[in-house]
Amino acid sequence: MKIGITGQAGFVGTHLYNVLGLFPDLYERVAFEDSYFDNLALLRLFVKQCDVIVHLAAMNRHESQQVIYDTNIELVQKLIQAMELENVRPHVLFSSSTQETLDNLYGQSKLKGRQLLEDWAKRNDAVFTGLVVPNVYGEFARPNYNTFIATFAYKLINGEHPQVMVDNDVRLIYVGSLCRFIINQFHNDKISRIEVPFDFERKVTDILFQFEQFKTIYYERGIIPVLNDKNDINLFNTFRSYIPPRLASLVKHEDHRGVFVETIKLGVGGQVSFSTTISGITRGNHYHTRKIERFTVMKGKALIQLRKIGTNEVFNFELDGNLPSYVDMPVWFTHNIKNIGDEELYTQFWINEWYDPEDGDTYFEIV
Repeated sequence: MKIGITGQAGFVGTHLYNVLGLFPDLYERVAFEDSYFDNLALLRLFVKQCDVIVHLAAMNRHESQQVIYDTNIELVQKLIQAMELENVRPHVLFSSSTQETLDNLYGQSKLKGRQLLEDWAKRNDAVFTGLVVPNVYGEFARPNYNTFIATFAYKLINGEHPQVMVDNDVRLIYVGSLCRFIINQFHNDKISRIEVPFDFERKVTDILFQFEQFKTIYYERGIIPVLNDKNDINLFNTFRSYIPPRLASLVKHEDHRGVFVETIKLGVGGQVSFSTTISGITRGNHYHTRKIERFTVMKGKALIQLRKIGTNEVFNFELDGNLPSYVDMPVWFTHNIKNIGDEELYTQFWINEWYDPEDGDTYFEIV
């Protein structure tokens, strides 16, 4: 099944593109660039290749609400034009919003866009799925644009003090949950409007308080906080996605008896493991989509490398067991550890995850 995603480079688009990449035997990804909307020939070529098109491209924020409305409607119209000129009928899924019912031009652009695509499907005997999506959060969303959760995390990590303008109860869905839901709709065979279920509901101030705790406990002190359920795990991984990969020092206590180093404090369970690695050997070259993981070098010298999926920048950290330190692995970052010393390398691994039978986790990709 050939899948195209308009808005592929955006927050949800990037996640959906990466998740589809985990299942190469099921889905072929048709590349999309935003510039296609300004080049009808390229847009026609794009729609011609797709069995399914997930239309995510949209403007969320602008000084002018009218610009938001006009832009979003224009994007839908251009997509329809390309499909009709090519006389193709891919299954189109449209990301609308719960703001459809609100009196603002963003919400009205989503409502009108969904109606335009539904009319196209009826005219052409095609399949269309209109998804009414609640507030989406997750790793790598743009602060001050996609979601208040991204703004809170970014500001706290950068020493700012977020302000709560309105303390509403907000219905939230994690971007990973949304991606799974979208993929599960690919085999729909009719025209439908579907309200996407939210993961949980929480006050804005409660989210801010939890993130302030993450900042104090994890960012400043290196302690894994109490995480009660899958939603807490997702919020924590979202928060720490705004922390650049870093090497953190540990305190070494040494006396006549030897050395004692406390490698991790945590408010959650998890698995602690230990490995030895001979000189020149590399372990890893994989990434996780939900696990929280810490590597601590206990003896020897190691090179730890990380690279965010879809990017080329590699973060390199050299660790020495004589100077105890650790690196935490962000989700969606390929990582490995190599013994760069002459002696055997001793490494301690701590890992925690919230098990989800619907989702695998470890995927291999060379750093």
